[in-house]
Amino acid sequence: MTSDCNSPSPDGTCAHGPDAPIAALLTRNRAWAERKTSADPGFFKRLTAQQSPAYLWIGCSDSRVPATEIVDLDPGEVFVHRNVGNLAPVDDANYLSVLQYGVQVLKVRHVLVVGHYGCGGVLAALQPPLQGPVEGWLTPIRQLAFESRAELDALPDDQARHDRLCELNVLAQVRNVAATTLVRDAWAAGEDLTIHGWCYSIGSGLITDLNATVRGPLTR
Repeated sequence: MTSDCNSPSPDGTCAHGPDAPIAALLTRNRAWAERKTSADPGFFKRLTAQQSPAYLWIGCSDSRVPATEIVDLDPGEVFVHRNVGNLAPVDDANYLSVLQYGVQVLKVRHVLVVGHYGCGGVLAALQPPLQGPVEGWLTPIRQLAFESRAELDALPDDQARHDRLCELNVLAQVRNVAATTLVRDAWAAGEDLTIHGWCYSIGSGLITDLNATVRGPLTR
């Protein structure tokens, strides 16, 4: 690998040119680590010793929705899974692996399904089909919009319909999580496990509890 950097920083990264933004991230990382250590000298030693979060966060990949930051928690306190549209598909091995590890190994007590208003994935599901793999990924939201069209059409404008579909999507994913065999097995074994449905507002920084809390098997 070659480099055209003429002004490397002390850590060997390039301080100018096309690599400058990446070098800035590394510099910020070092400053962050120093601040954490200064405030709590044993912080990183404790993190390396174990991982024992109480929460599993299933949220959207949107860069404006950082899981630990918006609930004011430190690294190590939330086990996180994120994808476009905060989906919990019954056939997605990635999500199911995270759920299994969180429930069976880490013994999380709360699964937080967190959508957000202004979600691009939900908006895309209300618009003409896209090209590529993201279209297949968004199929469950398109289907949900179709099934909920009477409720959505009764709303006054596109913004209200988008916001409500964001909420309906969270409610659907809460049901998906509750319906998995591993969650039902955890409840059958007496595990203290609760699923919550939330929706975050990027505009205010506040979370709305959608009152979709599930503490045991759902009845149809």
